[in-house]
Amino acid sequence: MKRKTNNLENAIIVDNVYKKFKLVYDKPFTLKERFIFWKNTRVGYHEVLKNVNVEIKKGETVALIGVNGSGKSTLLKLMTKIIYPTNGNIITNGKLTSLLELGAGFHPDFTGRENIYFNASIFGLTAKEIDARVQEIIDFSELGEFIEAPVRTYSSGMYMRLAFSVAINVDADILLIDEILAVGDQHFQDKCFAKLEELKKSDKTIVIVSHSLGSVKKLCDRAIWLYNGEIRKDGDTKEVIDEYLKVCG
Repeated sequence: MKRKTNNLENAIIVDNVYKKFKLVYDKPFTLKERFIFWKNTRVGYHEVLKNVNVEIKKGETVALIGVNGSGKSTLLKLMTKIIYPTNGNIITNGKLTSLLELGAGFHPDFTGRENIYFNASIFGLTAKEIDARVQEIIDFSELGEFIEAPVRTYSSGMYMRLAFSVAINVDADILLIDEILAVGDQHFQDKCFAKLEELKKSDKTIVIVSHSLGSVKKLCDRAIWLYNGEIRKDGDTKEVIDEYLKVCG
């Protein structure tokens, strides 16, 4: 298949991507088991994505939908280059930030404030740039005095508040979000949703994995339905969701 070119109008290009994971069955855990049962180890492979092709233009807000195990989160992780495709290629144009796993990138023994500096530096901000934004991040998170406590003492909702607050304040061109917004109280979920609508109007590229189809309809102009590791339908959000519900609803 002919490889796609890096069109600068696109924020993300997923070019004929195939991903499989290695599975080891009856794996020996102790040295003794390794000697006795070394012939019993079986290896298999699980196909997660099968030759997926997607082009996401700059400024688009796109949802990845599908049942659990369809490959949505794997595709998002491939876009961030946390993992890499078995075959194919992924190109991103612009500074990228992501919210994939709750608290990923946080050090449990650092305070919330220290983790802001730690996490934001991973996203490419300098100490001076973080200094200029740290209070805005703290204010958005609404953590108050807890910002000086170690994050290992945080609830899942507090983790999400801090992670989201950092991610939206690093001035990235591309924002990738995986179901993390399902965590936390309704007030903060509404606040996050309003912020995403604001970012959408500022021509940021947003890709969201979500089972909240109502939120997807409100926020996203386009939806991509993944089914058994392949794209079943890609297009107008309402049309894709209606078709998805007929099959999986």
